[in-house]
Amino acid sequence: MPFANLRSVRLHYALTGPDDAPVVVFSNSLGADLAMWNAQVPDFCRGYRVLRYDTRGHGQSSLPAGPHNLAAVAGDVLDLLDYLTIPVASFCGLSLGGMTGLWLAGRAPKRIRKVIACSAAAKIGTQEIWNARIELVRREGMAAVVPGILERWFTPAFHTSSPETLQAMKRTLETVDVDGYVAGCVTVRYADLRDGLATVTVPTLIVNGATDPVTPPADGRALAAQIPKAQYAEFAGKHLFNMEAAPDFNAAVLAFLAAS
Repeated sequence: MPFANLRSVRLHYALTGPDDAPVVVFSNSLGADLAMWNAQVPDFCRGYRVLRYDTRGHGQSSLPAGPHNLAAVAGDVLDLLDYLTIPVASFCGLSLGGMTGLWLAGRAPKRIRKVIACSAAAKIGTQEIWNARIELVRREGMAAVVPGILERWFTPAFHTSSPETLQAMKRTLETVDVDGYVAGCVTVRYADLRDGLATVTVPTLIVNGATDPVTPPADGRALAAQIPKAQYAEFAGKHLFNMEAAPDFNAAVLAFLAAS
């Protein structure tokens, strides 16, 4: 997979699908990388050009000096689109990626055709929660938080039925750069979308996992209620329901993208 040397970061990305098809960007969760969208690629590549990338400090993307906030993370996306000469794209992100998409919808509406925000909220967690997570990772490394993250990401049934997927995600978490993970935590800690959602004009789909303990359905419904004409959908699973309920999720998002 290629790399894009942008203004402030070197992003690892994958671009697949028909050259002349409309583009859909997929943005990963905190602690994950572009592989978390593997279950989406085959279905979406039939009619779209699929652009996945590792968020700064994750996967094989570099970690710039900072600052680390939604404006910077979203700016990486705009720089990547410019680098690839993509004038407009739809955007599907989960958790940190979902908040990135909502930031883009509000601040760069001419570049975003439609946005799908998964496992997102206007505000995720409290400063105290994120400070404690950062301190633990700094002190004990990623191994200290991996079991809890996997429990929040997937249901017990998925743990049992998909051990290979769980092992792959465990390896991703264990090998993510501590500084990159902390930078992501800092970004989410300060991310607050509560002001400005009412002015979003980009067609928006808010999607949540039915049993997600991080961003429960109530958060998603509240988010959708603040965005004009936003649609809301819910699927079986926890935080990374896109992997657990892939067929249903893919069908719903493809229908949303195809609608006029």
